[in-house]
Amino acid sequence: MHLMMILATLAIAWWLRASDIGSPASWNLRWQRSLFFFLFSPLLLLMTAIALIIMGTQGQMGGMYTGGISYILALIYLAFCAIMCIKLCIQGWQSVKSARDCPLVNLGNQEARLLETGALFAGQIGFWQPELVVSQGLLQSLSPEHLESVLAHEQGHHYYRDTFWFFWLGWVRSCTAWLPNTEILWEELLVLRELRADSYAASQVDPLLLAESLLLVVSSAPVLSEICCAALSSPEGDRLERRIEALLTPTQPTPETQSPSWNGLLFAFLPLVVVIFHT
Repeated sequence: MHLMMILATLAIAWWLRASDIGSPASWNLRWQRSLFFFLFSPLLLLMTAIALIIMGTQGQMGGMYTGGISYILALIYLAFCAIMCIKLCIQGWQSVKSARDCPLVNLGNQEARLLETGALFAGQIGFWQPELVVSQGLLQSLSPEHLESVLAHEQGHHYYRDTFWFFWLGWVRSCTAWLPNTEILWEELLVLRELRADSYAASQVDPLLLAESLLLVVSSAPVLSEICCAALSSPEGDRLERRIEALLTPTQPTPETQSPSWNGLLFAFLPLVVVIFHT
């Protein structure tokens, strides 16, 4: 019976991820839709594995005896997820440690870590309380107005706790890379994250200045891990093009700050309900 439960969960998770995810016009709807399709299948798999571990290897469910194979499969999956989490934690700690080794500098009313490189870079590096990291080349190359727009963008990342939330989303991505559309949804979430930070900055500085800063920084930005890091630059051309278009087209809808609805994700916890039918 437990094997049937595993097969049904895999079928639902695969079917849902393989379905047409679309691209609604509303930014808030795009956030909710992308997060739902990205999180529901992994959460369903995780809850199924936890339910199987709780039920154990003995007993009956629906009049059918259970065995140990499903229990071992669930244990292997949970162990794999734990290993991936530990791996990302180590990589994230290495990024944070590297940032903290950089000297502190004052940028107006805030402090930042100075990365001694001629490349143009600005980003938030950390977990719940990330630190602003800027490069020496950025401070030397940008005008005060362009630098202000860059710092406003990074303030947006800090305001929304992007390094924290995208660490966990990155963990979900690494655990379910084999599911359909994982990379497509991940890229969509990254685009929406950057557009949200751009919108936050555009409410404080001239959007044209921010667009110019974006073009300058991306042209010479170093390639860094996105684990525990939310940077202004992005090497993907399509992502950059969409951000520039959103900044230069004020008639387009901007990312809304409303929290996404989690009601649909509650159905992913249904496997835990079947535990009460296990005897």
